[in-house]
Formats: sequence, structure tokens, C-alpha cells
Amino acid sequence: MLHTKRSYRGMVTAPHHLAAQAGQRVLEDGGNAIEAMVAAAAAITVVYPHMNAMGGDNFWLVHTPGEAVIGIDACGGAAGAADMAFYRGKGFEAIPSRGSLAALTVAGAVSGWQAALDVSRNEWGGKLSLARLLEDAIFYADDGVSVTRTLADNALSKRAELQDAPGFTDNFFIDGAPPKVSDRFRQPRIAATMRRLVDAGLDDFYRGDLARSIAADLERAGSPLRHEDLERHQALRLTPLSLNVAGHKVFNMPPPTQGLASLLLLGVYERIGVAEAESFEYVHGLVEATKRAFRVRDSVVTDPAYMDVDPVDFLSAVSLDEMANDVNPSQALAWPEASAKGDTVWLGAVDREGRAVSFIQSIYWEFGSGTVLDETGITWQNRGTSFSLDPAHHNCLQPHRRPFHTIQPALAQLSDGRVMPYGTMGGEGQPQTQAMVFSRHVLHGQELQQAVTAPRWLLGRTWGAETTSLRIENRFDPAVISALRAAGHELDEIGPFDEVMGHAGALVHHPSGLIEGAADPRGDGSVAGF
Repeated sequence: MLHTKRSYRGMVTAPHHLAAQAGQRVLEDGGNAIEAMVAAAAAITVVYPHMNAMGGDNFWLVHTPGEAVIGIDACGGAAGAADMAFYRGKGFEAIPSRGSLAALTVAGAVSGWQAALDVSRNEWGGKLSLARLLEDAIFYADDGVSVTRTLADNALSKRAELQDAPGFTDNFFIDGAPPKVSDRFRQPRIAATMRRLVDAGLDDFYRGDLARSIAADLERAGSPLRHEDLERHQALRLTPLSLNVAGHKVFNMPPPTQGLASLLLLGVYERIGVAEAESFEYVHGLVEATKRAFRVRDSVVTDPAYMDVDPVDFLSAVSLDEMANDVNPSQALAWPEASAKGDTVWLGAVDREGRAVSFIQSIYWEFGSGTVLDETGITWQNRGTSFSLDPAHHNCLQPHRRPFHTIQPALAQLSDGRVMPYGTMGGEGQPQTQAMVFSRHVLHGQELQQAVTAPRWLLGRTWGAETTSLRIENRFDPAVISALRAAGHELDEIGPFDEVMGHAGALVHHPSGLIEGAADPRGDGSVAGF
């Protein structure tokens, strides 16, 4: 049984233990929470390569005591050559989900690392070198890591749809076969690419020799991305969305992420007035709140440059009251109405000064587009497949437009002075799991690790699964399961700790200096503190 971890000087949680340890080592060397997160973020691209990569995007929430929370949006836009006519001219009714034509958006992740390090150096006095921060990632890429079950399972199950993607089998297969659990997996091209970044700086990914190499590889593979698309990209520093929930201030990212849905979900749930976690009322209330939040998300959220509504308007008391009043306390709303999926990692860090980071990084589906660049070894995301080729769709493809993102980190400033970065991977499951972790720990008083370990459910798709029923882990009280079915929920009972529920985590910093941490038993992660 896992227990909440506690320490005072610093803590990192991640869905792979080596990434958590990479961040902890930076804290021990005198680094701050952002520096620790960059180290962990780089390491996890190497040790969990099917879930994230330098060829993906990331988002940050950064808390400094006494100051406004900072959001960093490192989401890349579509290629200048990528428009609806480009794909329709090739005979497609939808953007291909795999292969080089799925690699149509700029990878923003490395720009997110740089934007966060600018905050670290300019506002926090961070001093650790990039060579130190990428040290563990480079070591593991060179020396190799032990293949996890999730990497092995996904490489095998996705073989048929990915084996024709440029570079996929050469990169992820070992001796011509899918990797097996505990095989040693080396990525020397990634090590070399990271060394180039150490020597030339992170901006070389977009506006230097490395950018030219990346662009040439993408063009050879058949992607519409070009060097000028990389050159025009910049990470954005912005003000996050926020909502008061039972006296606590909860933060999430604005569009193009589904952070709005995460806040709407909590706002509706608070108004339902559930008294006890793990009850029928608890599960039913959160599920029905999810449906109302997803209705809004699926009708308006896209690149904010293309939105004609202000997402803040949906967070008003009047709007939330209307959504809550629409919830029937004893009957489920018919579903599905829409779906999405994704593959991601969430990490959190807190340093001894109480500075906190909530961070999420993704290549969208497992292995992203499956396209691996020849010279650099970078796996490129397929986030652009969230675009529609229907010109009437609110998220239709346009050159340079930023895609809809399922990923979004969460952070809460609690009414008693505690600060809580938390989050999860898992497509449509992210707002739901965030709500479960927050409500169980903050609203219903469960210990932090218990809130992460407790049985979960998932409405909608994730991890490439097609089902849209309400999947629920079989550790719930059978009476709750029966009551949910009686209320009209279409349930699929699954295993007790099913990976489809994602890998969640959370940290809590107390005014006393105590830091608490939790990691998900469904994954390969851990909490590393000192």
C-alpha cells in the first residue's frame, strides 16, 4: 500500500521514477522548482518515449508565493502549408492520424522549457546550467533504460498502425522486434540532439542548425512542416483561468486547452452539494458535471484567436448555476455527445521556498504520429489530427492555427495557505481525474495518496480506445455500481488499477514548509523528496 510521502526541502512527482529522481537531484544541487521540472521533463522524454517527446507540446502553471500564478503555453501551430485543400487534394476526408501527414504542427515543448527557464533565471535567480539540467536525460538516452510494461504493451498493440510511419520501427523496435519488458532501450540520437541543445541553446531547436536539420527531416518524411514554421514559433506567457471553488482558488490553462472544462466541472460539482466521497451521489454528481462541462468545451474551445466568446464568461456564477440546475440528481444524461483521446505525462515540483510547478507534456496519441526524424531521433506529435476538415467546424484546419489540446495542468491555492499542483495524463480523463483528486483531498478530506489511489472512472475515450461508455474500476462498493446502473449510466467494470485511468499525481506545500506528495500506483512513477 502506498502512503503519502512527506519532506521539507523539496519534492518532485512524475509517472516514471527516474524522471522524479532527475528532478530531485536538481533540487539537492540547489536548483529551484522550475529547474527541477526541466530536468524531469527532459528525462521523461527518454524514459517514457511513447507518451511524450521533444517533438510534442507542453503547458506550465508556475506559483511564486505572494505573486500571480504564471501560465506558459508551449503549443505549436499548424504548418503554413497545411490547410483543408492540402488534405482534400490528397483524397482525405479527415487528417490522417499516423504517419508524416499527421505531423503537421510545430513541436512547442523545447520552447516551453526555455520560457520557464527565463522565469527561473530572471525572477527566481536560477543558476544551474542547461548541461546540468539535461544531464540525466542524456545519460539515460546514451546508457539505456529498462523498457516499461506500458511501453512494451503499446509498441506491440500499435504495431500494425505505426509500422509504416517513417522511422518508427527503426527507433522503437529492438533487433527487429517490438521491445519487451526489461529490455535495454538506448536512444543515442536523442543524446546527441540534447548535447547540441546544451552547446547551442534551446532556441537552436527553432532558429538554428538543429532547426534546419529538423525541417529537412520532416520534409523528407512527407510532413507539410517547413523551417519557417519552426522559426515563427514562440511559447506564450499568459494569465491562466481561475475559479473559486468552496473558498479555494483553482487554476488551469485557457484555450486551446480543455482547462476550461476542468474548472467548469468543479464549479458545477460544488453546486450539487455532495456530502460524502465514494457514494453514488459523489460519482453521479461528478459524471453529470463532466457532461455539462464537455458540452461547453466541445462547442467553443479552439485556438483563442478564432474564438468569438470569452471563456471567462462560462465561469460566471450565473452560468455555473444554470449548468448545475440542469443536473438530475437521480438520472443520467444520455451520452456520448463527443469524444477525444490522448497520451501524456503530468509532473509536479515544489522547492523549499514554496515555489511550485504543475507541468504537462504530450505527443497526443501514444507515439504521436509515429514519425521519427532520421538525424535527431525525435518522435513528432500528431496533435494536429484534432483539427477538422469541415470548414463549418469551430476547430477547422487553417495555416498556423493552434490545435485543440486535451492536456492541461492544474494548481490550487487553498484557503488555509496550502498550494497544490496536481494533474494526470489521459485525454478526456484529465478533467475527470483532476476533479476526483481535488475533491477527494480538498473537499472531502482524504489523505493525498488515498485521493490518487482511490478507484476512478472514465467517461469518454482515452489511450486510443474507441469506447465511450462509463468505465469504472471494480473496487467501488457494489451498491454504488448498482445505483449508477439504476440511474441510467452505461457502465463497463474494469480491473482494480487499470492504466486506462491514466497516471495521476499531486503535491501539497503547507505554510509550515511541509511538502506532501502522491504518485499513481497505476504507473511507473514515484515521489522523490528530501
